Amino acid sequence: MSNGFDLIIFDCDGVLVDSEIIAAQVESKLLTDAGYPISTEEMGERFAGMTWRNILFEVEREASIPLSASLLDQSEKLLDIKLANDVQPILGVPQALSKLPMPRCICSNSSSARLEMMLTRVGYFKLFAPNIFSAKDLGADRVKPKPDIFLHGAEQMNVSPANTIVVEDSVHGVHAARSAGMRVIGFTGASHTYPSHADRLTDAGAETVVSRMSDLPGVVMALAEWDGVL
Repeated sequence: MSNGFDLIIFDCDGVLVDSEIIAAQVESKLLTDAGYPISTEEMGERFAGMTWRNILFEVEREASIPLSASLLDQSEKLLDIKLANDVQPILGVPQALSKLPMPRCICSNSSSARLEMMLTRVGYFKLFAPNIFSAKDLGADRVKPKPDIFLHGAEQMNVSPANTIVVEDSVHGVHAARSAGMRVIGFTGASHTYPSHADRLTDAGAETVVSRMSDLPGVVMALAEWDGVL
């Protein structure tokens, strides 16, 4: 056992790449144009970590506006173009990984193709490949906040969920990791962060929250020691 944990799992969007803000910009414009006015900030606060498909279901339920099925495809195409051009890395990831000796993987709601594109663009793909897992490969009904992708990641890495620590930026992701029986560190260092972000992650079950990747290795070690597993 390395530093008390056998595995560290990273979410991707908003943890490794600063993509949630781009998604919020694209999706808030599409929803506003469709008759559901919502700002980029509110989009990030309410829906970060959810798939676009599930966001549309939620909005339809809440506002009783039938949303066109073409919005699904529209968002995916627009978002792929914008991400390919604009997505930036979360700073400090390679340095943090160099101080985290346990195996690592990515568990994300994004598609495998989008994960590879974003991670390659920011130079992080080789830091994680081939251990990059997409919930969409498991099925549309198995995305976070369901725990399936985290359980799949632990199984693929041959590690018990109880010996796994997860880094997540969204309430839905924290719920998913906790439901999988894993411990969670919240992350608020991406551009879509909002004033109550850290509190909401803690309320959802994150044991602590960091806003800089440089703080992550020390916090992982502290949690391992605090649990008495060293």
